[in-house]
Amino acid sequence: MQVLVDADACPFAVKEILFRAARRVEVCVTLVANQYLRTPPSRFIKALQVPAGFDAADDRIVELVESGDLVITADIPLAAAALEKGAHVLDPRGNWFNRENIQERLTMRDVMDQLRGSGVETGGPAPYSANDSKTFAGQLDRFLARHRAAQGSSPSAPPESS
Repeated sequence: MQVLVDADACPFAVKEILFRAARRVEVCVTLVANQYLRTPPSRFIKALQVPAGFDAADDRIVELVESGDLVITADIPLAAAALEKGAHVLDPRGNWFNRENIQERLTMRDVMDQLRGSGVETGGPAPYSANDSKTFAGQLDRFLARHRAAQGSSPSAPPESS
């Protein structure tokens, strides 16, 4: 199991949480971005720079992800593609994407794109908060604990929705 991070727009606080978790549970965390990323020295943490281009990082994550991996992203189409490959997907605010909610999220994303395209001001997400970091860290810790408990036995159960 590896953790793949859509790192271009990933909050700094999430990266720090992931770096600590990588060292603590010795899981490989790979940040994928189309810009240079500085990472702390660790055999469990690496950065992968992809060429600039629309969805280049997303496409590379989809190439790398395998069933059972964890993908960190707020990108709904990337989440859908990762779920199709059997990955678990967590957004930086600590919300799980899963087979039960992905279609609704894709539909809502398309509706919002249409509204913005027609000139309607839709606003954006709320600023990332300390509570978001706390929720993300808790969900990540629970997932990694389940994964460690399941190593050597059956594959880990899919995360619960929150």
